[in-house]
Amino acid sequence: MKLLRYGQPGQEKVGAIDSDGQLRDLSLLVPDLTPEWLAPARLQALAAIRLDRMPLVEGKQRFGVPVAGVRQFVCIGLNYRKHAEESGLPIPQEPVVFTKALTSLSGADDDIVLAPGSEETDWEIELGFVIGTTARNVKVEDALAHVAGYCLANDVSERNWQLKRNGQWGKGKSFDTYGPIGPWLATADEIRDPQALQMELRVNGDVKQASNTADMIFSVAELVSYLSRFMTLLPGDIVITGTPAGVGLGMKPPQFLRKGDVVTLSIDGLGTQTQRVV
Repeated sequence: MKLLRYGQPGQEKVGAIDSDGQLRDLSLLVPDLTPEWLAPARLQALAAIRLDRMPLVEGKQRFGVPVAGVRQFVCIGLNYRKHAEESGLPIPQEPVVFTKALTSLSGADDDIVLAPGSEETDWEIELGFVIGTTARNVKVEDALAHVAGYCLANDVSERNWQLKRNGQWGKGKSFDTYGPIGPWLATADEIRDPQALQMELRVNGDVKQASNTADMIFSVAELVSYLSRFMTLLPGDIVITGTPAGVGLGMKPPQFLRKGDVVTLSIDGLGTQTQRVV
């Protein structure tokens, strides 16, 4: 099932995409897609809904962050082999972990607002997943049972703040609008293999990143297990899993986003994002 939240910021309603690609309103059944709705029993109940009997939503809609009430926004760095190579860094022996501020979260097609004075804002397409049940000291073989679903993410990054302001990545990742998520949350049953998804990001129509999640160093299951060993993952938590090669910083010379640029990104089964840089 493809679940989403649509409408203006702070006024989003819950919807779903039907088999014909049309938006259906679920707000009479689901007040908001908060963490408790990500429990397996709740998702099974939603999957039983006849979407063709739900109200059709017409016209172009804004898609907000697909999950409300997010409590942790966790990120993985250097998790694609070719990206580590373009960065001139060794393959990590353990996942590189950092966080983005919750205030960086934004809708799939919301504008990217350049950080004040930024001249090094970069793009990073990423596979995201959302936790459905509390995960604590989870084995790899049991890890995917804790995932409610998957989403598309752009880990927008201000490289000067990330790399030249005392080396704390979260500082370059946490500006408002630097965490577009969505357009929808594809429940786990929709994605047969999260390690076999094609992904692509373009800037002004030019392909910058084209890869597959098969290039990930640590799989989704391994990441859930690893994170759960030193932190409790809660329902509704968003984890984004790293970016492939092709970021602006890795180009020669480096390329960064400028006012007026348009970023489009997509991952198999997870939809498309389009952001204008302002």
